[in-house]
Amino acid sequence: MVRAWIADVTPLYDHRCYRKYYDRLPDFRKKKADALRSVEMKAQSVGVWALWERIRAAYGLPADAVFNLSHSGTYVMCAAELDGSHKRVGCDLEKIGELREKVAARFFCREEYEAILREGSEKAKTELFYRYWVLKESFMKATGKGMALPADAFCIRMGDPPVLVRQPEEFPEQYHYAEYQIEGLPYRMAVCSTDREIDVRLHTELEL
Repeated sequence: MVRAWIADVTPLYDHRCYRKYYDRLPDFRKKKADALRSVEMKAQSVGVWALWERIRAAYGLPADAVFNLSHSGTYVMCAAELDGSHKRVGCDLEKIGELREKVAARFFCREEYEAILREGSEKAKTELFYRYWVLKESFMKATGKGMALPADAFCIRMGDPPVLVRQPEEFPEQYHYAEYQIEGLPYRMAVCSTDREIDVRLHTELEL
């Protein structure tokens, strides 16, 4: 079973709150946060690790549990494999902004790009672009290659849930998707895993 959580990190914009969570970080995460310049990026870095530590404690997960992290805007996301089967897990969270059609044309596969173009309105095109964005990044992260894997090396077809219709030969496993959106929040989220069982509910009860 794979489950996903999000948390709002705006409380960490306050220095006292930030220090409270920062002081609990392992040294390598402190170095990562220290290298960041903006208050927002520091809050994301500290907050996403704090979320993971809360999940580990709440579910009694071992140190080698499979998990993945993402952040964008004022939210952070964590997806974790809960039953110790060590399946691949990737997640992505992205705040919806402007339509980046040139990015889709250059980096998405042809079928995905053409699907975006067929949408009737600019809003619909933008919404579909960001759906593809998080679905593609979650797969890239699940493989462990991240951005080193070309985004056009695989192709996603929208459905309920979306499916991979083409994937790299080096990753022949069957991958599964879950998408998430919260009404009123301008974000798209997705989880990709070789675990067939992905919780379709997005959990928020572990907010910072």
